[in-house]
Amino acid sequence: MVLGATGSTGRRVTALLREAGNPVRAASRRGEVRFDWTDPGTWETALDDAWGMYLMAPDGLPIDPAFVARAVERGVERIVLLSSRNIEALGDERLMAAERTVRNSGVEWTIVRADWFNQNFDEGFFRPDIMAGRVVMPVGDVRQGFVDADDIAAVAVAALTEEGHAGRSYEVMGPRALTFAEAVETIARASGREVRFLGTDEDYAAARAAAGADPAVTAAEIAALRALRGLGDVEPNWVVERVTGRPAKDIEAYAAEAAARGAWRD
Repeated sequence: MVLGATGSTGRRVTALLREAGNPVRAASRRGEVRFDWTDPGTWETALDDAWGMYLMAPDGLPIDPAFVARAVERGVERIVLLSSRNIEALGDERLMAAERTVRNSGVEWTIVRADWFNQNFDEGFFRPDIMAGRVVMPVGDVRQGFVDADDIAAVAVAALTEEGHAGRSYEVMGPRALTFAEAVETIARASGREVRFLGTDEDYAAARAAAGADPAVTAAEIAALRALRGLGDVEPNWVVERVTGRPAKDIEAYAAEAAARGAWRD
């Protein structure tokens, strides 16, 4: 069973599993199999005949321990959870709780801790900023491990279908570390658009105030990202290559492919 099967990673996990001949229950609110975290009545059908599960929840929603327990009762023997890097520094209680739930599930588990998705720039929350010509994120010039969703999915599929990944937590990142300004410049160059990057706390506070955001929420976001900055530059770890047997996709290749698809056309 693949949760979030219409999302950035879920649809890629689904496709890779099917290419390898695995039957898949592609579950989401508007997917082949309907699944809604807020409606336990949808859980049973999604779990039919499932032996393994790609587990994730939309941003802001928790992983319900009752669902994980039910999945194990129904016969799920292997769980791969999509999480995120540096959740302790960021204070992400939602994902920390999800990781605890999976570790305590009583079945084989693997946690995929992904860095910033490349696809945030064309499928996710940064695309409107790219189109508007300005990306604001208070991360300064610290280098991040931008990673492609194709590589995240490939690691997840390996963990679901191969032996040797149980009990492991993989920090998944791209082949080189970039500042946000460098990543945005790469997108701008590939798209042919003029895009500025603003990376200070003050820039972010002003942008969020202009958008009408709650000042308390903005302050908490700035504090979390300040803690992330405090961790310093990321060092590439070659997890994608070790797990999948092929190199991780560079952001230049991602940007060229996305631009060719028309990702940043008006």
